[in-house]
Amino acid sequence: MQTLTTYFPSLHDVNKAAEKLKGIVSVTPLVQNIQYSKQFDCNVMFKREDLQMVRSYKIRGAYNKIASLSAHEIENGIVCASAGNHAQGVALSCKLLNIKGTIYMPAPTPNQKIEQVKMFGESYVDIVLEGDTFDDAYHAAMEECSSLNKTFIHPFNDEKVIEGQATIALEILNQTTQPIDYVFVPVGGGGLASGLSTIFKELSPKTKIIGVEPEGAPSMKTALQNGKVVELKHIEKFVDGAAVRRVGDRNFSICKETLDEMITVSEGKVCETILELYNKDAIVVEPAGALSIAALEQYTDEIKNKNVVCIVSGSNNDITRTAEIKERALLHANLKHYFIITFPQRAGALREFVVDILGPNDDITHFEYTKKTNRENGAAVVGVQLKSPTDLKPLITKMKLHNFYGDYLNDKPELFQFLV
Repeated sequence: MQTLTTYFPSLHDVNKAAEKLKGIVSVTPLVQNIQYSKQFDCNVMFKREDLQMVRSYKIRGAYNKIASLSAHEIENGIVCASAGNHAQGVALSCKLLNIKGTIYMPAPTPNQKIEQVKMFGESYVDIVLEGDTFDDAYHAAMEECSSLNKTFIHPFNDEKVIEGQATIALEILNQTTQPIDYVFVPVGGGGLASGLSTIFKELSPKTKIIGVEPEGAPSMKTALQNGKVVELKHIEKFVDGAAVRRVGDRNFSICKETLDEMITVSEGKVCETILELYNKDAIVVEPAGALSIAALEQYTDEIKNKNVVCIVSGSNNDITRTAEIKERALLHANLKHYFIITFPQRAGALREFVVDILGPNDDITHFEYTKKTNRENGAAVVGVQLKSPTDLKPLITKMKLHNFYGDYLNDKPELFQFLV
């Protein structure tokens, strides 16, 4: 039996997974994107896993794992913990295979995601809301597995899951006759990256595989730098489909041998990319689905005149996040700025600020002020959207010249989060 340190998904097993998945998952299109191809002077192709029935690639690994269970394991039932795409993949797999499953989700999970899981699983799944975080739900799920001898369906740290995700690589290589120079793949726990990279190294060894993580949750990059899996104490959860504290042991042992590079992109850049895809291509992606595309800018020189594939991993984006996505994108582009402004407590002070301080294209987007008694000045938190990043310096200069400047908040994250 293979150990964690020596296991690699074999081509034979990935082909078997592909047979199991026939008629279950869509062979998603590999299509050229004109916008990014022109921008980077290369041939950029999107592997559209956002077009799966469950709107992510997760159905591949979940179905392959559940379809591989023994009769005894099926009789006992299965359990998973997830607040997102894995839960939907498991739910649909349970319905398709007539297997009873229990899905643990954190209590604050948005109702939209809960309803999606119910829709895909119907009467075959029970949903249990447990705790405030994924870790709470995970521990509860593991307790049920232990006490009732059920099988836990891990989202990434499992051989059959890895082999299921690896079928994406087979499809890509069958969908083009051109040599593929680069593949950019999003990394969360590492299930997709470990499976895909292994198959490419065997069938297309000259292809460079670039793993991409969110800047606020660099669990694979940290593990590779330390030579071992490390659990991150704090992560930024915005890119929820790829924000994990600890990558899988199996996934790490594979990725350290097969990934050519592991990089991170900022959450702001991810948001900028989400909006670009929607506005220019009418493509809706979730934050994790934009990771691979957001990484292209870091490889502008390397990918020129090359054939490049970006894995668009999913499109389960909650519309209620739109305002936050736009805000993060503007902050990343240096077009949205927050200040503490000291207003003289006299009539006409606000008018003076608007007329004499702000530029003709500057727009106030946030304003919080309460007039204080017995004070000469009152502080307000003001958000200003600029037309160009170069407008910031002259704006601050005018604020200081007219004694309106109190402080700049964008570079003070703790104060920024408290006040805005």
